[in-house]
Amino acid sequence: MPADDRSRHLAAVAARAATGIKAREIIALDVSEQLVLTDVFVVASGSTERQVRSIVEAVEEAMRAEGVKAVRKEGASEGRWVLLDFTDIIVHVQHEEDRVFYALERLWKDCPIVELPDDARGETGPDQAP
Repeated sequence: MPADDRSRHLAAVAARAATGIKAREIIALDVSEQLVLTDVFVVASGSTERQVRSIVEAVEEAMRAEGVKAVRKEGASEGRWVLLDFTDIIVHVQHEEDRVFYALERLWKDCPIVELPDDARGETGPDQAP
């Protein structure tokens, strides 16, 4: 069963918040068929540890406005790869270098992409067309 409307909505909320802090290459993957723990992974990149932390703060604030609080938060002190678990969705905010190294998109390549609104896709990378 694909991700439900609520999970898709929350993914868009998180992605918009990340976009507001100039996150790059935001994607959402429907992992509901492979995982029982969550429906959607949202993945975003920041170019510095400071930006990663700022993206995380913005996502948490936007999700609080939706009445959702993270049940788990990991990696915030390092600012390289922060995982925010909102139960229905999990948000991964990664430093650009870590994103390339761990390649979550490749790891979960069999999962369908959740279409995000244009205002929730973030900036494109330097090797991608705008």
